[in-house]
Amino acid sequence: MPPIRRSRDHGHLTRRQLLNAALGAASGVALSSCGWTLANVQTTVRTDPGLLYIYTWAGYTDNALLDSFYQETGVRVIADVYSSNEEMLAKLQAGAGGAYSVIYPSDYMLQKMVRLNLVQQLDHARLVGLDRLFSKFANPQYDPNNQHSLPLSWGTTGLVYNKNVISPPPKDWDYLWDNKDQLFRRMTLLNDPREVIGAAIKSLGYSYNTTNPEEIRQGYERLVELKPAIASFESDSWRPQILTGDLKIAMCYSADANEVAAENSDLIYTLPSSGSSIWTDALAIPKTAPNTDAAYAWLNFMLEPEVAARTCERLSFATPNKAAFQVLPPDVQENSSLFPSEETLTYSEGLTPIPIEIEELYDLYWTKLTSS
Repeated sequence: MPPIRRSRDHGHLTRRQLLNAALGAASGVALSSCGWTLANVQTTVRTDPGLLYIYTWAGYTDNALLDSFYQETGVRVIADVYSSNEEMLAKLQAGAGGAYSVIYPSDYMLQKMVRLNLVQQLDHARLVGLDRLFSKFANPQYDPNNQHSLPLSWGTTGLVYNKNVISPPPKDWDYLWDNKDQLFRRMTLLNDPREVIGAAIKSLGYSYNTTNPEEIRQGYERLVELKPAIASFESDSWRPQILTGDLKIAMCYSADANEVAAENSDLIYTLPSSGSSIWTDALAIPKTAPNTDAAYAWLNFMLEPEVAARTCERLSFATPNKAAFQVLPPDVQENSSLFPSEETLTYSEGLTPIPIEIEELYDLYWTKLTSS
């Protein structure tokens, strides 16, 4: 789900830098004095009412956001970070539920966590601003009536390319296969089995969420055909490579594409015409949250239009908050990378949970693909 970003001084380490730092740091060492810690610290129950521990994606908070919340509430936020939904789930299942009061699951993972009884049902009487959401986020398919979560950000998965070196421009996923000789070792795909296999499946005319083993096998075999031309499977480190020209095209998330395009206006993001995935990242409260009062304060804070709008601008989020959208500058509102038209989204779909035996099939194909 995210080099130093020269165009946007977030005041924090990127996910890639955090992971690199983790390799050389002892477990439990703070990364800075501003509320950042390694995601693999030893967790304990944290009951201090003046502290709020959140577990989030790297790049989803910055010092300005944490400081603003502290000034408004007197509660200091400590942010631990993770690099995948699965990493977050594994940690909570290993006993970290009592460590965090707010987590940031993606839509499909939230559904899974609800089924596992890992998150609280929200008390809407304690929330201020639910009526500020766009209608499609007020009753999302992944969490009807936002019973267990608040939508924080949304976006799409697509392709970013350099318009000066790619000709003709890509219109659909098929472009990668049709031009694999031109793109040989100059393209990357995400390090994400559902997204990558899903895109191959979508290029064949099937659903991103198919549970048909034969369709999944066809998607895998299509990727085997493309594999020799793929430089690597990367969710983050494609950024410096495409900025330096080492890559011509990369599969990426829209928010990441928007940030890297700010550093080089020749980089263009496109949503494949046959459709892609639409993702939503949400805020939820674990069942065993140690500081529920502060958690609700954080949720209400993130619903404030000015807060949501500033976060959208600084951190390159597409906001689901209509009131926040209305106070964004026109150039952000009209940014099609962040806010694509409904027509453009016609054939795209959100990822949904799949049965465990299908998950295992994806994992099997992914291991074969990435290890061969």
